[in-house]
Amino acid sequence: MSDIISPDPVTEWLPAHLPAYLSNGLVGLRVGTLPWTRGVTTINGFEGMDPTIDVEAIALAPYVLAGDLSIGSVCVSTAQQRVVPREVRYDFSCGELHGAFHFEGDDARADISVLTFCSRTRPTLVLQEAVLVVDRECDVRMAAMVDTRDIPGSCADREVNPSPVLATAVDGMLRWRSHGDLSTCGVAYHTELTPDEGASRDFGRSRVGPLSTTYSFRARPGTRYRARRLVSLVPQALHNEPHIQAVRLLQQGWRIGFDQLREDNRAAWAELWRGRVVLSGAPTRWQAMADAAFFYLHTSTHASAPSSSAVFGLAYWPNYHYYRGHVMWDMETFALPTLTLTNPTAARGILGFRRSRIAGARANAAAAGLEGLQYPWESSMRYGQEAAPVDAASANFEHHVSMDVALAFARYVHATGDREFANNQAWPVISGVADWICSRVVHTSRGYEIHQVIGIAETPSSTVDNNAFVNMAAILTLREAAGLGRMLGRGSPDLWERVAAQVVLPVDQDQGVILNHDGYRADEVGGETPEALAGLFPLGFETDPGTERRMLRYYLKSLYRYAGAPMLSSMLGVIAARAGDRDAALELFERGYADFVVDPFRITTEFSPAAYPRRTIAGPFTANLAGFLTACVYGLTGVRISPGPPESWCQRPVTMPSGWDGVHVERLWTRGRPASLTAVHGAATAHLAG
Repeated sequence: MSDIISPDPVTEWLPAHLPAYLSNGLVGLRVGTLPWTRGVTTINGFEGMDPTIDVEAIALAPYVLAGDLSIGSVCVSTAQQRVVPREVRYDFSCGELHGAFHFEGDDARADISVLTFCSRTRPTLVLQEAVLVVDRECDVRMAAMVDTRDIPGSCADREVNPSPVLATAVDGMLRWRSHGDLSTCGVAYHTELTPDEGASRDFGRSRVGPLSTTYSFRARPGTRYRARRLVSLVPQALHNEPHIQAVRLLQQGWRIGFDQLREDNRAAWAELWRGRVVLSGAPTRWQAMADAAFFYLHTSTHASAPSSSAVFGLAYWPNYHYYRGHVMWDMETFALPTLTLTNPTAARGILGFRRSRIAGARANAAAAGLEGLQYPWESSMRYGQEAAPVDAASANFEHHVSMDVALAFARYVHATGDREFANNQAWPVISGVADWICSRVVHTSRGYEIHQVIGIAETPSSTVDNNAFVNMAAILTLREAAGLGRMLGRGSPDLWERVAAQVVLPVDQDQGVILNHDGYRADEVGGETPEALAGLFPLGFETDPGTERRMLRYYLKSLYRYAGAPMLSSMLGVIAARAGDRDAALELFERGYADFVVDPFRITTEFSPAAYPRRTIAGPFTANLAGFLTACVYGLTGVRISPGPPESWCQRPVTMPSGWDGVHVERLWTRGRPASLTAVHGAATAHLAG
């Protein structure tokens, strides 16, 4: 297998470039070309009130990689025109970001290289190392800061050394209160300088400014001065005294040591990369995009994260923070299928968020006069309640999210065979959603109908009856609930099966196809959205082969109009491949995914810049990048997770896009054991082997 393909080093930075994104699923950072002067910190589970719209949202935390450097009387912070970036380099194999720049001071020139990463093995920790070399003897001051300036919120507590509260290895500690006082987070940091002969160390004593540690020393030419910092960030969701817990975890990290933490992080990434999706025979650019998608999905998810993951992960950036970190259906439908097989512990953590917020879903259903569980369209992090802005009226009708959640639980149970999880975690969710469906349907002469919904097309001005994706999801959920209920000896399996058998699908009898909804017209607003096809994949609804062939032919032309929109675009190539058109499959992957990927860090955007040139360039967008991986791992291979043995999950003939020979994954997890997946173009089925 070839080496993991990281982006080329960036030597010229353009204003349109999105900043690098570093994360481990618990802590997220956006880092500029000079990491000390520009960046953003977010923490999974740290929630506040949006400063512009009165809804709960992910809160900004103090920027923990801030700093400054002065040579003589000239400082980087006030003389950035004297800073010349040399290179920014991302290493996808281990989640490290490397930067290098020159700085012209009064008395000397300095070469600085900076390494930054978020630890996967100690997920509260962010680590940075800056190496400085000067060309002439000079006076140097290097500062590491936790910057609270311009961050909405307020300081609840802070300490710097020397302090009876702090251990000697801790420079400073901060408890930060979010805007709206919804939650707090804790930050603690440690710094060290080597060699440190003659260096003085001063801590910032201001009660309102940034936490800071400044080293002052007389630098010798040619000597490599290494300044390291370890920062621990803890949300209140993980500890009621997050600042004290941050100190404890920082001490633990300091004792392990920077070098060992870096080695452990690399080993953890190497283990994840055993699940790499290899596109056999495809051009290198496609493998590079697959590697980037794999990296951004896994860097945004972690078993320790208390609040699932948002559509942009933890990649906050001010000009596209319109989803506000809310948890939406994108994770269950697009991200969890791949994670369930490549990183089941992270998948279980995401599902754990939905299970732990079950009270919010039950209250949501009760408020609508329904039984069971109705998961919100945009879930808040604290309670799992609806957090969509009040002008987003469509959130009241986008009800397929409940089924998306339930089906994710069911497929995790099938993939892992974890009966304890099935009984304690999956059953309350799946049965609760089944009860909600039974109270939501309307019995008519046609059967059980679901009226007034908004499907994937998300048309804000009108609702539809019997949306194909919604009704297919309802049928599958009821079947899963009945099967699980019989296995556990619980619930109402007979009722659920009876309702499932009579849920109405909007069939055009003349053409023999399932339409997107009752009264569907191809020229309607959003009519190009392949909602009925999405019921077949990725949802997994099965119909007879003749109906599937007719549906593929019926909708195929409209896919070219849809390509470029978020979410389903990344999967359009699968539809063409299943129709047997390899050229169309490649073209739809090009327009539906490759066109979304932007340089310099191969970030997948929300909208295709080619199709929507006026849209804000926003990314990495999890639904699109994870959707592409799901298309490769499930769609092109024909894998369909079921209660049967894993070797029975591959049931479709394999058709690849033009020029691709197949898909291979060295190590997936099925029923708690490793397995490999190989799909070769033209084969009767893919091969999933333990």
